[in-house]
Amino acid sequence: MAHENGLITGEDGRTRCFWPGNLPDYLAYHDAEWGRPVTDDIRLFEKICLEGFQSGLSWLTILRKRENFRAAFAGFDFRKVARFDDGDIERLVQDKGIIRHRGKIVSTINNANRAIEMVDEFGSLAAYFWAHEPGPDERPETVDYATLRANPTTAVSTRISKDLKKRGWSFVGPTTVYAFMQAMGLVNDHLEGCCHRQEVEALRKALVRPA
Repeated sequence: MAHENGLITGEDGRTRCFWPGNLPDYLAYHDAEWGRPVTDDIRLFEKICLEGFQSGLSWLTILRKRENFRAAFAGFDFRKVARFDDGDIERLVQDKGIIRHRGKIVSTINNANRAIEMVDEFGSLAAYFWAHEPGPDERPETVDYATLRANPTTAVSTRISKDLKKRGWSFVGPTTVYAFMQAMGLVNDHLEGCCHRQEVEALRKALVRPA
């Protein structure tokens, strides 16, 4: 059970954010991946696409299908995905291993083309997204459960969402973008008291931001 402060003590005696519970695959994602800064364009594209697929579903559902998604979408190499055609769309709509939502499948192919345009303009997806990193004045003083529950979107996620939509991206609403920011480490939303918060903070401090 999550305590009122949003923390849970696991079977290993360590205190973490409550949301992975004691599910091994969810714990591994929380401990080794979520919030750790990402600068690799393929991984960034994967993360933003999967957050779009997650909209209206649980992240655990997506996580458990992630390898299927990778197989279906050419490892999320956006240069390959951009070349997908109507035959690929039909193949994906029939693929029981992924979320068979035609709109989100078409959106992923569209976004792959937009990603190529973004790389042409900014040099990398990483350079674009890290340029939007919130400043200290745009972050809560304390990252606690009440703050996160009250703020599923932020001014920064709204700003990025608007800009992406202007550039032709789809399924990138402010809530989806904020979940992406949390997952890729643009913000550190491990709760105060989570055993991984300081470790992630150190990784963010040491990160050389892409120019």
